[in-house]
Amino acid sequence: MKQSIVHIAIVVKDYDEAIDFYVNKLKFELVEDTYQSEQDKRWVVVSPPGSNGVTLLLARASKPEQNDFVGNQTGGRVFLFLNTDDFWRDYKRMVSEGIKFIREPKEQDYGTVAVFEDLYGNLWDLLQLKPNHPLSFRAS
Repeated sequence: MKQSIVHIAIVVKDYDEAIDFYVNKLKFELVEDTYQSEQDKRWVVVSPPGSNGVTLLLARASKPEQNDFVGNQTGGRVFLFLNTDDFWRDYKRMVSEGIKFIREPKEQDYGTVAVFEDLYGNLWDLLQLKPNHPLSFRAS
């Protein structure tokens, strides 16, 4: 058997402001933005540059009870982990874009990490894993 996680849905207030944040500030790629008339919603998918793994599905809150989870999908825990091949390049660029870091960079046994907030307050780790870590980026 072979399976994989393809998308992770993240609840957002507005498609266009979420696209603006992920594409223009985080420098993600807009993979798809398709209107689905039967449900009156859009299928919006973004992905980190050069990624060939899981993508984010930007899902607009469509019910009042979903609005409560925008920005707090995991009860205040780090939600997503953005691995990079150059921590300091991306950290400096993100700071210059006005992205708020709530935990400053720190060296850990597994690599360099800092915690930032997305446009709604969901917490992310920006990290560069050490070369011997099984999930680190390696030169091809």
